[in-house]
Order: sequence, then structure tokens, then C-alpha cells
Amino acid sequence: MGDLIIAFSNWIWGTPLLVLLMGGGFFMLFYSRFIPFRGLRHAMKVVGGKYDDPNASGDITSLQALSSAIAATVGLGNISGVALAIGTGGPGAIFWMWVSAFVGMATKFFTCTLAIMYRGKDSSGHIQGGPMYVIEEGMGKKWRFLSVIFCVAGIMGLLAIFQANQLTEVLRVVLLRPFGLDWGQTSRWIIGITMMLLVAVVILGGIQRIAKVASRLVPFMVSMYFVCVFIILFKNLGEVPEMLLFIIEDAFTGKAVLGGAVGQVIIIGARRAAFSNEAGIGTAPMVHGASKTSEPVREGLIAMLGPFIDTIVVCTLTALVILVTGVWKTGERDGVLLTLSAFEQGLPGIGKYLLMAAVLIFALSTMFTYSYYGHKCFNYLFGAEKADYYNYFYLITIVGGAVTSLSVVMSFVDGMYAVMAFPTMISALYLSPKVIAATKDYFERMKILDEE
Repeated sequence: MGDLIIAFSNWIWGTPLLVLLMGGGFFMLFYSRFIPFRGLRHAMKVVGGKYDDPNASGDITSLQALSSAIAATVGLGNISGVALAIGTGGPGAIFWMWVSAFVGMATKFFTCTLAIMYRGKDSSGHIQGGPMYVIEEGMGKKWRFLSVIFCVAGIMGLLAIFQANQLTEVLRVVLLRPFGLDWGQTSRWIIGITMMLLVAVVILGGIQRIAKVASRLVPFMVSMYFVCVFIILFKNLGEVPEMLLFIIEDAFTGKAVLGGAVGQVIIIGARRAAFSNEAGIGTAPMVHGASKTSEPVREGLIAMLGPFIDTIVVCTLTALVILVTGVWKTGERDGVLLTLSAFEQGLPGIGKYLLMAAVLIFALSTMFTYSYYGHKCFNYLFGAEKADYYNYFYLITIVGGAVTSLSVVMSFVDGMYAVMAFPTMISALYLSPKVIAATKDYFERMKILDEE
């Protein structure tokens, strides 16, 4: 079964998906006349709350939506995903993560703008957003099969199995093994069940509780992680420019790991970027679709900050720590253990404990947010009155993720992300003229407002 999952993941992440994600993203970047760069300053003002409307329809504020989306994206993808990219594709994979991130900013702008433009109602009459509603409301009922494909893949793929797996490994290596308390598979079961109970307390409280917890945890976890990373980089400052050049050089040679297979390095970079910042996958439009706003373009501008913060800033810092400490040469393929080695080398004695604390917060905050995504997909397929049953399925799979091997877990998530990307990107490209028309209108109105 594990071999089948890995084979499916490798097959689906072939040229067609790469063309759709990267090619579609480049099209949106040019079509929007480089909105990630033009709209960045205005997006910062919006995040600061300058244009908030407390009377607008929706469940949460735009800042809470961004925090919840970042809680799901700035997480283990930045710690383990980057390490996995370097471990399997060499330092050059990081360059292709950067390219994917800038492209992803445009993709997120389009998909999250559409999430507000084409909100739908669930069976209880509650306003909902996400690619499934964009497809049904924006493209018409005849395209509903794409919504169904998206939601089935979402229910299966938006589980916290990767987070559970990597958190379990860190706790075993840092807390249990040094004291002779690691009992192998038994320890995995114990940690898995404990995590399941912790997550249950938060997610059974709904999106308001998830948003509240995420908006408090995100600034704290990012700050703590940044401090540790900056200390390590400051200690190895002389090597930073050299490593940045090495990333660029290796991106076009693929020498470091794959013996010149540049195409493979690009695929690994794009896969890890998609896992890290989720642009084009369709997760962020679900949470941004719940924002209290009546301005679709404004929400799109906020959403596009996600890939920038996530991949350009956080992933780059993690990559540099792994490269300047030299641990990437060990050939370690288990993502989080490679980053753990880098922290141990960079901050001897305390590094591994600080990373363990960051992993704990990253993993739990992601687990809280992911439950909301799958819940929305379940709601769409089976109705609001049955949606809460999904939470119990979600909680049980946390234990499954803790006791399964990393390669199977990672391939399963990658495969489902790929399936979700097809409906998301097809709908975004199909409806892109609507986004451009709304963008022109929005910026014309904002000019008048700013002048007043």
C-alpha cells in the first residue's frame, strides 16, 4: 500500500501539474501586471486594519484570516519541508521554491479574490467560501464535478498526518531517547493519542476558537523561531552570501544531489513550495472566504502576503541554517531530523530544545487550522448537519500519522494536494478576467478614497 501511494504521488507530480501550477501562476503574474509587487504597500495598510468594516458579512477579520492561513502554511513545511527539499533535491531546490513563491503570490491573489466574489451558502444557509463554491457559483452547476473532486481530495489530504509524524519524531529524539524512554512504536502510539486529545480541545470549538488561538500563537512562534535562526546565521555570517550563490548555481546544475538532473530539482522545489505555502492548492481561499469583508480584491491582496512571509522569508532562513552548519552533507532524508542537527550544531546544548518548542507550536497550530479546511469540504459534500462528524475522523488520523513512516505520509499528502490543485487552478484561470475587472475597479475607487 505504501509503495502504491509513493508511486501515485510521483506520477501525478509530473509535467502536466507543473505546467498548470507554475505556468498558470506565471500567466496570472503577467495578466495582473505584477500585482504582488504593485499591490504590496497597499496590502500592508489593509493588514494594519485601516479599511476594516465590522458590519461586513463573514466570520472572522482579514487579519485573523491571514493569521489562520499562515498558521497552516508557516509551520512544519518551513522546518521539515525545506530540509526535505535539500535532502532530496539539493540546495538548488530552494531557488525553485523562491520562483514558486513569487508565482504563488499571484495565484493566491486570484484564488482568494474569487473566494469572496463567489461565496456560496451551505445547507444551513451559512455563507461559505472556497474553490468548491467558486466553481459552482462562478462557473456554473455543470462544472460541479470539479468541486466534488476538490472536496474528496481535501477530506483525504488536509489531515494533520505530516505534522503528527514529524512532531512525534522530534519528541522521541529530543525528550525520550536521551533518557532511555523511547519504546519505538509504543512511544509513537502514546504521543499520537496525546496529540489527538490536545487538538480535540481546540478544534471542537469551531473557526472562531481556531482563529483566536492561531492569531495568538503565530506571532509568538514566528518570533521565537526567527531569534534562534538569526543567532545561528550571525555566528556563520561570512558563509551566508556564499550559500545564497550556491543555491542559485545548484538550481541550474543539480550537481549537489541528483547528478545534473535539473528537471528533477525543479519538480522537488515546486512540490515543497506547494506543500509549504499552499498557493494554487485551494486551502487559503477556504479560510479567506470566511473573512468579514465586502471587498474581494482587498482580501486577495492580504492573502498574497502568505507565500511571501512563508517561503521567501521563513523557508530561506531555515535553508541557510541547514547550509551554513554543513549538516545537509550528511545525507539525512528525514526532514525534521536534518533541521534538528542544524540547530544542535548552531546552538549547542539548547538548540534542539528550542527547535522542539518551535516544532510543537508550529505543528499544533497547523493541526488546528487544517481541521477547518477538511470540515468545509465535508460540509460541502454531506451538508452542515453532518460536517462535525469529520472532526472525529480527523482526530483519529492524527494517531495514524504518528505511527506511519515519513515517506508514505509525505507522498499521500503530496498526491492529494496535486488532485486539489487541478480544480483550483482551472477555476482561477477560467474566471481570471473577472478578477482583473474587479482589480481595476477597486484601485480606481481607492485612489478617490485616499485623496479624500
